Amino acid sequence: MTDTASPTWRVADLLAALSGTLARQFAGVTVEGELSGFTRAASGHCYFSLKDADGAPALIRAALFRRSAAELRFAPQDGQRVRAIGRLAVYEPRGELQFVAETLAPAGAGALYEQFLRLKAQLEREGCFDPSRQRALPAHPRRLGVVTSRAGAALHDVLTALARRAPHVEVVLYPSPVQGAEAPARLRQALAVANARAEVDALLLVRGGGSMEDLWAFNDPELVRAVAASRLPVVCGVGHETDLTLCDLAADLRAPTPTAAAELAAPQRETLQRALDGWQQLLQDRLHRRLDLQAQRLDRAALRLARPTQALSRERMRLLALAQRLNRAMEQRLDRAPRALEALEQRARQALHRQTERQSQRLAQAQHRLEALAPQRTLSRGFAYLSDEHGQALTRAEQLQVSQRVHATLADGAAALRVEAVTLPLLGAQAGSLK
Repeated sequence: MTDTASPTWRVADLLAALSGTLARQFAGVTVEGELSGFTRAASGHCYFSLKDADGAPALIRAALFRRSAAELRFAPQDGQRVRAIGRLAVYEPRGELQFVAETLAPAGAGALYEQFLRLKAQLEREGCFDPSRQRALPAHPRRLGVVTSRAGAALHDVLTALARRAPHVEVVLYPSPVQGAEAPARLRQALAVANARAEVDALLLVRGGGSMEDLWAFNDPELVRAVAASRLPVVCGVGHETDLTLCDLAADLRAPTPTAAAELAAPQRETLQRALDGWQQLLQDRLHRRLDLQAQRLDRAALRLARPTQALSRERMRLLALAQRLNRAMEQRLDRAPRALEALEQRARQALHRQTERQSQRLAQAQHRLEALAPQRTLSRGFAYLSDEHGQALTRAEQLQVSQRVHATLADGAAALRVEAVTLPLLGAQAGSLK
């Protein structure tokens, strides 16, 4: 029977929850064990397993990603006892528990190396090693600052490299001890002075080789933060190629040696000279081509100016041709004018004739209607027009009186009449008799 009170998880959600829990509970774990099945993929990532070094039946799969693998200071081999610092995680595509190593070192490297790893992890969380904050060095520096010991071999190496490679570059020394208890504070002070003066284009933080204890000043967290916060680009060349300090990781550019730091900061004079020669040759070639083009244009202009009569002759011929075209156009226009006038006259006569016919028809129709309505025509059909002695028309029987004199107009004359009797149709009676 299914318990409806417990939640139902998707596989992906369950693995994500487990991964989050492991990340919170087991961050920054140090594990010591024996390497097994160590491989480096084409991507640069390293995959291996850690077995219990005491022979207990325990094994955990582990991964060292490319960025951390690039910082390995030894060649890992199966069976080697190592110490790894990292975190636990779940590889969700297969649902496997794995250990993601941030650092890997042979076991027994000592407390100083463990302190180095802890400081590295702490400063990395602060963003001191973020690649996005690294700046490019100036392409053509005029003055370089060197932060190192006045009596150290590193200064000699830098000056020798610059004198050979770029003697035109000036060098400003910001002296400081590079070893001992007071070295970190003095190095920070030298960096602060260089940034405050802002008299150089970039800084070289250099020191010769030595043991991890000898180079420890360059792992000081405050010095590392000062390098990361420097307004001037910093090239760090501490120790030999196999040495690595936290200042190397915080600098804008890491050099394997002090000599390499000088070579990276200042381009070789011969290289710059060759580049300038190339630009000079390119400018000369383009200038010659431009001069040749302008010379050709000048020659063509000179040829045109040398024969002004030809230009005048061409314009004269052009004017004559235009005059002929104008005359022909006027003659054609005059030839067409009489024919156009005749056509217009013909159209006017036809329009006038049609208008006259229409008006005559309208007049005949009006005359016919007028004749149909004429009083004389009505009288000719046997009707008479009666009026009283004052000339007022008599149209109704009730206007008449017995013995009244009326005037009758007939179709061919007139007559004076006297009313003998009046008959009103509505009354049906005779009003009087003729006397």
